[in-house]
Amino acid sequence: MDVRVLEGESERRAAAPLLQQLWTDRDRDEIVAWTGEEEYRLFGGFADDELVGVAGVVIQQVLHHRRHAWLYDLVVDEPRREEGYGTELVRFVEKWAKQNDCEYVALASPVSKEEVHQYYEKRNYDRWGYVIEKEL
Repeated sequence: MDVRVLEGESERRAAAPLLQQLWTDRDRDEIVAWTGEEEYRLFGGFADDELVGVAGVVIQQVLHHRRHAWLYDLVVDEPRREEGYGTELVRFVEKWAKQNDCEYVALASPVSKEEVHQYYEKRNYDRWGYVIEKEL
């Protein structure tokens, strides 16, 4: 798989249907807008010139966390899942984060997604807390 940054609006628009598989309540224009934010990096994974997966990352450093890459979005096209593309994207993000002086990669996942938690734990990610939020 070839992984590269998706930069222009047309590339981000092409990735929007994949991201809608993760964010089913978002429309394409909204996805194109947020993936174009300055700090956000959208990586596309290509197999035989076909976009099969994407990963969206932001580098952050906040008071309670050292410099890290926050993995906001990771999705592989539904018919291409279980072919190893997600793992390749995660490895790419980890390597990219290290090259950009990050100390770790972090993400949040819904409590109900136990299979997602197990996926990352098999890749040596640790559960260390909860994300707690209140909608306003």
